[in-house]
Amino acid sequence: MTRRIAVVGAGLAAVSTCDALRARGYDGELVLYSAERGLPYDRPPLSKDVLLGKARREDVLLRPEQWYEGQRVEVRDGVSVRAIRLGEGGVELADGSIVGADRVVLATGGTPRPLPVPGGDDPAVRLLRTWEDAERLRERLLPGAAVTVVGAGLIGAETAAVAVALGCRVTLVDPVAVPLAGVVGDHIAGVLHRRHADEGIEVVAAGVERIERRAGQLVVRLVGRDEGVVADTVVAGIGIRPAVELAQSAGLDVDNGVVVGVGQRTSHPNVFAVGDVARVDGHSVRHEHWEAAQRGGEAAACGLLDLPVPEAGASWFWSDRHGVRLEAVGSMADAERVVLRGERMAFGLRGDRVVAAAGIDRGRDVKVARRIVDRGIEVDAGRLVEESGDLRAVLR
Repeated sequence: MTRRIAVVGAGLAAVSTCDALRARGYDGELVLYSAERGLPYDRPPLSKDVLLGKARREDVLLRPEQWYEGQRVEVRDGVSVRAIRLGEGGVELADGSIVGADRVVLATGGTPRPLPVPGGDDPAVRLLRTWEDAERLRERLLPGAAVTVVGAGLIGAETAAVAVALGCRVTLVDPVAVPLAGVVGDHIAGVLHRRHADEGIEVVAAGVERIERRAGQLVVRLVGRDEGVVADTVVAGIGIRPAVELAQSAGLDVDNGVVVGVGQRTSHPNVFAVGDVARVDGHSVRHEHWEAAQRGGEAAACGLLDLPVPEAGASWFWSDRHGVRLEAVGSMADAERVVLRGERMAFGLRGDRVVAAAGIDRGRDVKVARRIVDRGIEVDAGRLVEESGDLRAVLR
């Protein structure tokens, strides 16, 4: 019988696991260990409203304090777990003490990738993953400041959009000419990326060779270019590394994340993994999105309680920048062809089945598209292209 579950980590996946465990009837002890101080908070606002100064810490909490009390979830904040010691009855904390646990859920997330170039580890090169990162960066985003963002994926693009909105002189650098094209398709990715220049951001398609210091500023040297980009602040937004150290030291299967099966089970029967750190066996990528973390927590609760795991359906994510919202279902990389519904909506098809969709400010259409994908409905591409038609009719 499971009497005590230790959840290591304090992001959405960790809180969702706790929530789902209680909702599904788990009545034992539930302890959440957070290396950060304070209650767990939502990370997506960090690169948007938090940087803009529109949101305080209490505005982005995943749950209020009374929720943890009501659900009997003990939050041990500011406490790091050093090792999994199930053979000795629990987990080892940073102070060397071992606390009891029958099962462990790893929700350790990831750490931002530093720029892998000379000078990339300069203290003035900022990363954005935690509340403290956002606070320190916000102090640098002053009107007129020269800001260079390296990486034009979700975090980099959102940070660049905030910086230019705050009056900074922004340069966005990425070696890929049209970032996100593999996920949302060339057309939608192109519309999004061109918006940066329209908003006054200098967009440079080049790799970074090194970062130098000169007269109190940073100079970003680019591959194949003689002149560097001078910046007061450099932000690295080139993705994360899954935080697999605990899993590796415990001897779990690790390959681009902690490998999990049905119900988020790892190679140890009493250890589970959720969120950015987990990779489902048989899938080549980890899904580092908000809803994936939420659903992973729900799946882990089912696995912990030996309950059937519901079908997850197609993946979905969003990104806000320059006053518009991108939403995407599935991945265009899985499609054989792409068809457009106007300038801001695209569908990826494999044969006559929709396997992916992406839209800009097309939330209702994306919602319908997701149902089409999940149901595996065969559809004539002409019905998708015709903007005057009601997309919901495909579901009937």
